[in-house]
Amino acid sequence: MNRHLLSSADLSREDVEAILTTAESMHDVQHREIKKIPTLRGRTIINLFFEDSTRTRSSFEIAGKWMSADTINITGKGSSTSKGESLRDTVRTIDAMGVDALVIRHSASGACHQVAGWVDASVINAGDGTHEHPTQALLDAYTLRHRIGDLDGKHVVIVGDLTHSRVFRSDVITLGRLGAHVTVVAPPTLMPSGIADWAKTDGYATSWDLDDVLEGRGAYGPVDAVMMLRVQRERMSGGFFPTPREYTVTYGLTRERMQRLAGSNPDVAILHPGPINRGLEIAADVADSVQSVVLDQVSAGVAVRMAVLYHLLSGEAVA
Repeated sequence: MNRHLLSSADLSREDVEAILTTAESMHDVQHREIKKIPTLRGRTIINLFFEDSTRTRSSFEIAGKWMSADTINITGKGSSTSKGESLRDTVRTIDAMGVDALVIRHSASGACHQVAGWVDASVINAGDGTHEHPTQALLDAYTLRHRIGDLDGKHVVIVGDLTHSRVFRSDVITLGRLGAHVTVVAPPTLMPSGIADWAKTDGYATSWDLDDVLEGRGAYGPVDAVMMLRVQRERMSGGFFPTPREYTVTYGLTRERMQRLAGSNPDVAILHPGPINRGLEIAADVADSVQSVVLDQVSAGVAVRMAVLYHLLSGEAVA
């Protein structure tokens, strides 16, 4: 692991395993009465978010503060970019103040890679456009290992708006690193252009038939976990599906689909990176079911981001 975390592809299996092992220790901090360790005392972390976020920004802020770093949040509206300043000038100005890390979320794919070339601070990609979201993939892997054990040979299905999802791109890489078999499912209109070539490179399967995959007739057989992706209507400029109702009927994790899935595997894990469109991509009672690990993902997010900050800023390199 270099001094930045920009893409899941930057991490080897050994890197991922080391981060997840550190996250186990960091997770223990969440259960202490006093949630504070001195690991990053004297370090300064800037959370620079040009897009709205609840889970990611809050968990990075908590992660930094629990490790005694000075953590500052800056939003796009609260920065000089709202006055017309370029992203380059904004991050170089912040970097000149002597900060140690920039955690960046931006609507432009590749923005974090550009920033890494402009600053001396470590840069962590907290989501860039429709490109990647590496810490989300790490927390998903952490959550799954706690729920279903070693991921070698396990079958994880990712369903939904693949075209606009940065989560799916990071998850297929990270889960693949850990030996999981991944199938991605979406309507043809929400399958990214060129996905067949990506699937060959990264080693995952694609399908348009959700029921076929959930019933174990896909490339990798019975399903161990299902991740439902949010339909990102704010990024859609055209008609990607006729109606919300039709999308739910064909690609939503409905109560009926969940009953059939749980009938064949009661221990199946249901994930969602949030925020959830209840009733659209996933039924409300499925999101709250015993199979759901959505809140476990949120909890894991703090531990995993503590681990990432630790490896980047403490001087302890990842294996």
